[in-house]
Amino acid sequence: MANEEVLSKLEELRSLARSQGVDLGDQINQMEQRVNTTVSQEPAAFPAWYNVQLSRRQDRPKPQDFVAALIDNFIEFKGDRCAGDDKAILGGIGTFEGQPVTVIATRRGSTLHTNMEYNFGMPHPEGYRKAMRLIHQAAKFRRPVLLFVDTPGAYPGIDSEDHGISEAIARSLSDLIGIAVPLITTITGEGGSGGALALSVADKILIMENAIFSVISPEGCASILFKDSTQAPRAAQSLKLDAKSLKELGLVDAVVNEGDGLHVSSEIGFKNLRTRITHELRELKSLDAGSLLDARYRKFRAIGNFSL
Repeated sequence: MANEEVLSKLEELRSLARSQGVDLGDQINQMEQRVNTTVSQEPAAFPAWYNVQLSRRQDRPKPQDFVAALIDNFIEFKGDRCAGDDKAILGGIGTFEGQPVTVIATRRGSTLHTNMEYNFGMPHPEGYRKAMRLIHQAAKFRRPVLLFVDTPGAYPGIDSEDHGISEAIARSLSDLIGIAVPLITTITGEGGSGGALALSVADKILIMENAIFSVISPEGCASILFKDSTQAPRAAQSLKLDAKSLKELGLVDAVVNEGDGLHVSSEIGFKNLRTRITHELRELKSLDAGSLLDARYRKFRAIGNFSL
């Protein structure tokens, strides 16, 4: 198991970098390597925590990299027509396998500068309102929507609260259930909390093999349940946030194979995802609007129904 002192130090460094904008990239990378090395020695004992570490790797492709690899002729649109533009959300139109699509993606940085620019992948209300503006536009022109999600969650700051983050997420959830065009969400890395769920009310939810999807981070869960964030590996197992567990629970529709991992070679993962999205789009486009919406409604009503 990863050393508790190392885990605690890693979380302190991440918090300091986020709150103060201090460049601690080298120190964080060193800590991550120590954690990854320790966990990788016995991944079978803590498979969920191992996936958490893989999903957060700095060298893992970000959602904007998926857009660049899969979408041709992409044109970015900006602004929510209400308050401003949120760089943590990338939105626009392009073509996928020759067909027009609307694309929504969370952005994450690979350096301190880009992480600051994209707010560490945590959208403000403006980001979700921009996304919904473009999704409603897609419905008007009958374009399928492809969403790529990698976020620790929506930004929890005071200005975010002032601008109505709860309302923006609730509105997104409410609107997506009734959008009468195919919606496909792919969890590419870290699918965290309501910030990820707000872009995941879709006909098909795909997840990359080493990605995670959870109502809360393992550290946050451990802090609440165990009063100790270093118990994150234990919390990760309980949350069942890894792709395999999510598929078994019926919370995602398909797990996309990454080969040796996106951080090793992204081409295999990109190719497999392209194939999967092509297949899902073909099936969804064969449905009329009524059947599409009915199937989506039944899909989410069925989540959480278990038999003893």
